[in-house]
Amino acid sequence: MSRLRVAVLASGRGSNLQALIAARDAGELPIDLVLVGSDKAKAGALQLAGDAGIPTFVLDPKAFASRRDFDVELFRRLDESGADVLVLAGFMRILDGEVLKPWVGRMINIHPSLLPKYRGLHTHRRALEAGDAEHGASVHYVTAELDGGPVIAQALIGIRPGDDELQLAQRLLTFEHQLLPAVLRLIAESRLSLLPPDVVVLDGNPRNGPLQLRNGHLVD
Repeated sequence: MSRLRVAVLASGRGSNLQALIAARDAGELPIDLVLVGSDKAKAGALQLAGDAGIPTFVLDPKAFASRRDFDVELFRRLDESGADVLVLAGFMRILDGEVLKPWVGRMINIHPSLLPKYRGLHTHRRALEAGDAEHGASVHYVTAELDGGPVIAQALIGIRPGDDELQLAQRLLTFEHQLLPAVLRLIAESRLSLLPPDVVVLDGNPRNGPLQLRNGHLVD
């Protein structure tokens, strides 16, 4: 059986990309990473990919007349790579809903909140300001709605007295680095799919809610 071909988009340091590379190299994730793209020439993710022998590309948004033009070229590159699945791992751009349509069901994103709470930016700050007892991360299918696609799985952590944004973000990262490979493994094993428009299907059965990360594994 051929391995799942995965492309990744990232705007920052690439810690979630590194988690995918590590899981692949450890034999825990049966994928081929075929392309890593970024909108930031100095993104750490590009260096990580280059060091791992993964092809990379950079697109400068300022070089395009419109956001849609940027997205058209972005997805042209992704199509050319032959990727089966696209992972958004800290890609800090809103994508054109029409342009991404052909990828719905083949595109996932990791977001640092317990969706549907705190879509968008500054999720750790917002959780702290709201006085939440719990925080977490979600992996969801990407649709035209910002951080609004069907949630596949989540990792929950408690918010501790005295936590600030940085402490909360750093503690959550450890769980993000388990959550994303675990979800991608289900896709690679052909166990996970999306029944349009918004039903997550696992092992042929529609899900009523997100899977939960427990001790590095996804459970009901």
